[in-house]
Amino acid sequence: MKTDQLEQLRNEVITSGHVSATSLYVESAKGAVIRDVEGREYIDFAGGIAVMNVGHSHPKVVAAIKDQADKFTHTCFMVTPYDSAVQLAEKLCRITPGDFPKKTLLVNSGAEAVENAVKIARHYTKRPAIIVFENAYHGRTLLTMTMTSKVKPYKFGFGPFAPEVYRMPYGDVVGPEKLNDFFVKHVNPEAVAAVVAEPVQGEGGFIAPPPGYFQKLVQICHDNGILFVADEIQSGMGRTGKMFAIEHWEVEPDLITVAKSLAAGMPLSAVVGRQDIMDAVHPGGLGGTYGANPVACRAALAVLEIFEEENLLEKAVALGQKLTARFEKWQEQFAIIGEIRGLGAMLGLELVKGPHKEPATEEAKKLVSECLKKGLVILACGSYGNIIRILAPLVISDAQLEKGLAILEVGLRNISE
Repeated sequence: MKTDQLEQLRNEVITSGHVSATSLYVESAKGAVIRDVEGREYIDFAGGIAVMNVGHSHPKVVAAIKDQADKFTHTCFMVTPYDSAVQLAEKLCRITPGDFPKKTLLVNSGAEAVENAVKIARHYTKRPAIIVFENAYHGRTLLTMTMTSKVKPYKFGFGPFAPEVYRMPYGDVVGPEKLNDFFVKHVNPEAVAAVVAEPVQGEGGFIAPPPGYFQKLVQICHDNGILFVADEIQSGMGRTGKMFAIEHWEVEPDLITVAKSLAAGMPLSAVVGRQDIMDAVHPGGLGGTYGANPVACRAALAVLEIFEEENLLEKAVALGQKLTARFEKWQEQFAIIGEIRGLGAMLGLELVKGPHKEPATEEAKKLVSECLKKGLVILACGSYGNIIRILAPLVISDAQLEKGLAILEVGLRNISE
């Protein structure tokens, strides 16, 4: 079926609530290139929203999936377990920050990981309240939607929301000592189970707090018996040049959530945390039918091998440096560019307009559309939709990167005229 046929059928059978950023129907994808059903090729700067850090259809991942599918695709880990889940859990305990005994829970999606992190924190502390941040994104379930900041499209019309979720300004606008003030004006610290934060906010606009922020924030948490949960679903798995973004602040979270690029597109997520916290929950209190799916676990094991064998963390640092250099050049050329945001290869361009530097939301939409027509897939994010974010696969070649950046530069010039 061609694009027009697929689009017509899609409109007939798929809910209008489930939108797509493009009308590009994929036929195949390899590395950092997507081919559509019309035979057109696109440079991918979106990476399936931070899922394809090792690239599309990496041979090691494909081989692992095929091998596991030949053996079995599901037995339910809660009924008859298998070695791939155990091996993956051991590796995650080893590579996540924190020099202390850890344990792992394997589930399906980022939102499910966050939900379980909150469940575990509440069970361990015997406290109900959760503190999150402005511009946060944690998912679309009832609880994680409540924890998410932006109203449209994520929360609009879906209330009432989950109780005992409190929101404070993020570290880009206030210091960590704001948490102490928050305890006076909003919630008793003795009722707070956890503070949940994205080290680099993803959907909220690629916002990173300054050096020293998380060290102080975590100290305040621990002084009050509060757990610190790092939501690394978008910022983790090498995206910022370290395996997990929180490592930039040399902080050891009590719990950490991992998903997206963990299994290169297979539905898999994890909660990894201090052993005593993870073991506080009674047997049977955690789980799910598809959690720790064997095909997904094999894909994740292959991903971790790729990181080691292909030095992907070094590639992320190098990619981030190339992007930063080009973005700083553009910042001088184009008045529409405000801040350059993020860390490593998780970078965003803020688009602004007018003397008061207002969000250039419509211009961002136009840029995304123009780039797609020229063969580049990019995404906008942020509370006002004016941040152009780069989530290209870390395996992107120099030639592919240059081609994509050239298209983006032309687009920036066009919307600046």
